[in-house]
Amino acid sequence: MLLEFGTSLYVADGPCVSFYGFPYPTRMALARLSDGRVWVWSPVKLTAELEKEVQAIGLVRHIVSPNKIHHLFLKEWAEHWPEARLYAPPGLSSKKPDLRFHGELEDEPDSAWAKDIDQVVFRGSLALEEVVFFHRPSRTAIICDLIQRHSESEMSGWKGMLMKLDGLVGEHGSTPREWRASFLRRSPARAAREKVIEWNAEQLLIAHGECSRSNASEIIEDALSWI
Repeated sequence: MLLEFGTSLYVADGPCVSFYGFPYPTRMALARLSDGRVWVWSPVKLTAELEKEVQAIGLVRHIVSPNKIHHLFLKEWAEHWPEARLYAPPGLSSKKPDLRFHGELEDEPDSAWAKDIDQVVFRGSLALEEVVFFHRPSRTAIICDLIQRHSESEMSGWKGMLMKLDGLVGEHGSTPREWRASFLRRSPARAAREKVIEWNAEQLLIAHGECSRSNASEIIEDALSWI
């Protein structure tokens, strides 16, 4: 079900997927741009109900993946909306040669959505680089895996304990410890973090865990303080 998250910004939760044995919920965002076209971030599994709700918002023209592990449902969305352009984060086009990408995401937003959405790439990791977005009309930072804020009530057993030790549970959350260690060059990531903080976001929309309707800038600064 698509829910309004802010001005011209919508969110929908998808099914849980397994990531190295850990159950991860999925979440997508959708923005109606100033030209009336629809921009889709990290799409979840497409259902008949979701397809109907998306069509009511507008015509899907841009589909983006924030990092190279968020690709599970790209193909079905691209096939359902063949007129849409598909954009890859660093590393995904070589990982998924079966997908036809129209471009790779950089630090500057594509002209098609630059009026409504800003972006920056967190570089310097040997494992995974992520593109973070800022939806201007709703003043929302859109972050995928860099910040995870899982509910403590949902974390149980040894898997929950590991996620707590990683700092991924609670109000501010953080980045998985092994991913943090892969940023051998942190100056590019620090520059990206500064740009995100300068956005002064009011809301935070994340893929894994609890989003926030307020104090987003403070949450981001604390969660990414390890950089």
